Amino acid sequence: MHEVSLMQTTLDIACDHAAQQGAQHIHWIKLRVGELSGVIPEALTLAFEIVTTGTMAANARLEVETVPVICHCSACYQDFQPTGWVYVCPTCHQFTTDLRQGRELELTAMEVS
Repeated sequence: MHEVSLMQTTLDIACDHAAQQGAQHIHWIKLRVGELSGVIPEALTLAFEIVTTGTMAANARLEVETVPVICHCSACYQDFQPTGWVYVCPTCHQFTTDLRQGRELELTAMEVS
């Protein structure tokens, strides 16, 4: 379960930023998690509960936004959301490996006081 180490790193970043602002508490953290990030959102939630214990983020809420996969077709210049594991443009039926989103794991927002 690599989500614990990912969540620990995320919490370290959040705590550093909160401390730089003079905050004492983190109330919530928002993450963007791509469908192809290799992370299981439910495991992230469990890891969040584990790593926040005894920190300034204890009792904080974790919001996870799932980011869908978006591909780009270099033949017809269309962006599209694939429906399976083989990325075929629904307009011109060309295969593509050009992923424009879906691999993210980003700390996008948090509330501190």
